[in-house]
Order: sequence, then C-alpha cells, then structure tokens
Amino acid sequence: MSAFTLTKTRFREGLWEGVLSTEGAAAPDVEVTLNDEPVAGVMVTEVAGKARETGAHWLLQVPVPPEAIGDGVQTFLITDASTNAVLQSFSLISGEALGDDIRAEVDLLRAELDMLKRAFRRHCLETS
Repeated sequence: MSAFTLTKTRFREGLWEGVLSTEGAAAPDVEVTLNDEPVAGVMVTEVAGKARETGAHWLLQVPVPPEAIGDGVQTFLITDASTNAVLQSFSLISGEALGDDIRAEVDLLRAELDMLKRAFRRHCLETS
C-alpha cells in the first residue's frame, strides 16, 4: 500500500493533472506507464504554501503523448514506484471502440430523428 493519495484536479489540453498528498515529507517517486512503457515528460513539483500540519502536497502533471491519440482504448497507469501500488489511472477512448457506446448510439438516433422531422415537414408542405 502506498503512503500517497492522488486526487485528479483536471485533464485539459493534453495534460492530466492531480495532487499527491501524504503525511510524510519524502518526495514521491511516481511512474506513469502506457502499454507497459514509461510516459516521458511527467513532472512532480511541490505545492508551495500548503501548511505542514496538513501533510505534504505535490502537483503531478502527465502529458499525453501523440502516439496515445488514436482508435481504441489507451489506459495510463500512475503508480508509486517504491511500492508498485496503483495510485490512479485514466483512459482515452476514441474511434471504433466507441461504436458500441450508448452515447454514440444516442447521437446517431438524434441525427436520424432530425432527418425524419425534416422529411415529415416536407411531406406535410407538399400534401397540404
């Protein structure tokens, strides 16, 4: 079990961010992997201004590499390298993997309904 707690703060413009918290003051040794390969450019910086009585806090920034963007599901694992405990994970889903997703089906149904509405309105204008 890890001594760290990781809380996601945001994921924007290709950069996943979270805050690592611990009661101890030792700097975290975090590893982020994609397809069992380390992700380059991961940054861990201490958050200034946090009261020591609440423990230590670090900002974790994980850049999404361009090779992770494409069809399918890409899962990033964030682990404590000293204990190999998984702290967090996040996934990117795109392309064919979304074909069975209910949201994609709802969007398709909305588009078909809009097409039927237009055809019905056109039919009503032509027959009246």
